[in-house]
Amino acid sequence: MFCGLVKEYLSQKQIQFEDRDITKDPSVLLELKNLGFMTTPVTVVDDKVIVGFDVPKMDKALKE
Repeated sequence: MFCGLVKEYLSQKQIQFEDRDITKDPSVLLELKNLGFMTTPVTVVDDKVIVGFDVPKMDKALKE
């Protein structure tokens, strides 16, 4: 559910992103675990990791 919100939010802002689905690619799940998370969505902007649909954090990361 929240993954869709993140994708919609980024699309509305015309920001290109790579959609990586843990249900379709086991290596993505491993990468998520290596980041220390077991929940989705996780959005990575440069070196900033944002867990969940957190608009203020995404806006801040996108501005930097």
